[in-house]
Amino acid sequence: MTEQELIEGILNHDRKAVQSLVDLHQKTVIKTAFYFVDNMHDAEDLSQEVFIEIIRSIGKYQGKASLKTWIYRITVNKSLDFIRKRKRIDFVHRLESLFSFRVDGDDSYIKEPGMTDDRVSDRETGLIIEKAVATLPENQRVAFVLNKYDELSYKAISEIMNISLSSVESLIHRAKMNLQKKLVTHFSEYSIRKD
Repeated sequence: MTEQELIEGILNHDRKAVQSLVDLHQKTVIKTAFYFVDNMHDAEDLSQEVFIEIIRSIGKYQGKASLKTWIYRITVNKSLDFIRKRKRIDFVHRLESLFSFRVDGDDSYIKEPGMTDDRVSDRETGLIIEKAVATLPENQRVAFVLNKYDELSYKAISEIMNISLSSVESLIHRAKMNLQKKLVTHFSEYSIRKD
């Protein structure tokens, strides 16, 4: 089924076209949403919202960008809306639960990375990086996630975010610089520690 046939099928509420749309794009939508919301259940729920929005607004699709790019744009916007709608306190609690490890149900935390086995250390390092990415300004975070996690080109990101190529380059550069500052500060205490 061509992209145009798919669009026409969705406009006509053809079940095969809708199923084809979901089959073609569901994994990408869930994966992209997950990078923003850090929770598979929420990412799956968001994917349903994304497909509902696609079906509802397919008549507004103008074909200036590819259908895939348009779907990415909707996914990013829905993901960011989801984050914005959360109450601040829920977001803080979620981050606390993601980035801390409790021992035996009490309030003590597992010690610094490097003081436990490699798997815990790798997981903790990954969570520290995710936390740093989550603190980036919104446009930097979007550009960085689409480039580094979804492995999209700067050109594709510029179409999704509806900004110039040079703006994408600048956002990703600033995101890298901000992450470097955050991570160097965090990890420098471990690198100078005497054993």
